[in-house]
Amino acid sequence: MRDCKNVLITTVPFAERDSKPIDLLNANNISFTINPLNKKLTESELLGLVSDYDAIIAGTEDITSKVLDKAKKLKFISRVGIGLDSVDLHAARNKKIEVSYTPDAPSSAVAELTIGLMISLLRSLHLSNLEMHSGNWQRFFGKRLSEVTVGIIGHGRIGKQVLRHLTGFNSPRVLINDLEMGQQIDYENFKWCSKEEIYRNSDIISLHLPLTIKTKNMIGRDEMELMKNSVYLLNTSRGGIINEDALSEFLENGEIAGAAVDVFMKEPYDGPLNKINNCLLTSHMGSMSIDCRTRMEIEATEEVIRFFNNEELKGPVPESEFLIQEKGL
Repeated sequence: MRDCKNVLITTVPFAERDSKPIDLLNANNISFTINPLNKKLTESELLGLVSDYDAIIAGTEDITSKVLDKAKKLKFISRVGIGLDSVDLHAARNKKIEVSYTPDAPSSAVAELTIGLMISLLRSLHLSNLEMHSGNWQRFFGKRLSEVTVGIIGHGRIGKQVLRHLTGFNSPRVLINDLEMGQQIDYENFKWCSKEEIYRNSDIISLHLPLTIKTKNMIGRDEMELMKNSVYLLNTSRGGIINEDALSEFLENGEIAGAAVDVFMKEPYDGPLNKINNCLLTSHMGSMSIDCRTRMEIEATEEVIRFFNNEELKGPVPESEFLIQEKGL
């Protein structure tokens, strides 16, 4: 057992629907502080909090090299969730700070939200809701999932689950692009192809990628120019992969039929997409099913306990994630 056991919990909400993460910390005599500002912390806010803690149970706030310089006692970061773009992994390694994450826990919730957003866009549910709340009775024509071509960019944990869900909708045609092209897929109506082919031929494009050097602003004006005017664009992965200014411009000009965005370059989001009715916006809710969120929190807390008990971690960040952050591989 390590002598120092003082944890800062930066992610919010935490243990809101299930007290087990708190119970685990208390049962192991681990002192903790839950984010006192109850919001996603900025770098400057983190700088004012981190100096006295041995471990962080982290959300999506930026844990930069500057923050790590300030965190003199920090030995461990346990990330609640899958994305690691917010943690400077190399700075952490240089300071001998271990990092773990919970990559499997949020996948089911994000995949289901993605399917829900696809249906909402195809059937204009968000637009009908706005009209009804404005006192207007307006019906919209739409399409079923089985009638369209779906482009999936990123065939990792979440992309695979989205593909499996699509089999329940009479197997729409699916175009897939991933770093590991050609891997075996148990789905008949699909094709491995380039991103450009997906841009040109898809009716729906759904992104399931990490934010890296190579994926930042991956979809901008040039890529949107290749897309059909009738396309729907979804991002439930990471903010910054779609250029938000370009998306606003293309939506306003009718060059893209609609979009659904759950993640943003700066969160909380306050930008031009707020004013565009055919852009369905959600507040980084992909993992926010009660079961998946609770599982993420419990797994991250259990990692902290394992670390303090000098036990083997279950979710240490693999070397591939360091390469992704360094080179975008």
